[in-house]
Amino acid sequence: MPELQRLHAGHAAAVLAFELANRAYFAAFISDRGDEFYDQFTTLYSALLAEQEAGAGAYYVLVGEDGSVLGRFNLNFAPDGTAELGYRVAQHVAGRGVATATVRELCRLAAARHGLRTLRAATSRQNVASQKVLTKAGFVPAGPADPAHLGGKPGTWYQHDLAAGDVQQ
Repeated sequence: MPELQRLHAGHAAAVLAFELANRAYFAAFISDRGDEFYDQFTTLYSALLAEQEAGAGAYYVLVGEDGSVLGRFNLNFAPDGTAELGYRVAQHVAGRGVATATVRELCRLAAARHGLRTLRAATSRQNVASQKVLTKAGFVPAGPADPAHLGGKPGTWYQHDLAAGDVQQ
């Protein structure tokens, strides 16, 4: 059974393998990170861990039984009790409810562990799979997203107001 784990230094190799193995798949839905991301991965990964340590966000990986990364789930905190949710799952587990179940778990953690009241996520209009994940996890459309935020693609912000029910279980 996959396990949601807080990102740490020991995940670096598995995260890089995940990103490389799924690069073309991700690029079909969101802007490609570019060669520079992969060339500077170690530096960028260290910076991400430092951001997490400083309290700017909480970053998670979904780890399979074999130790491979099946998905990444990020919460970027805003000062008002909200956070922006970003996520991506491996192509070989897409369409199996993995993203939906993990986003639901992250909603619970966002309220219980991080004291958040609201999560927001933006997705392009063409990314129907992500729209379904968000809707099934309790998010509702909350207005247009700036195309600059979505690699030049038009899209929608989704929002989930976390309730006491998200804390329990």
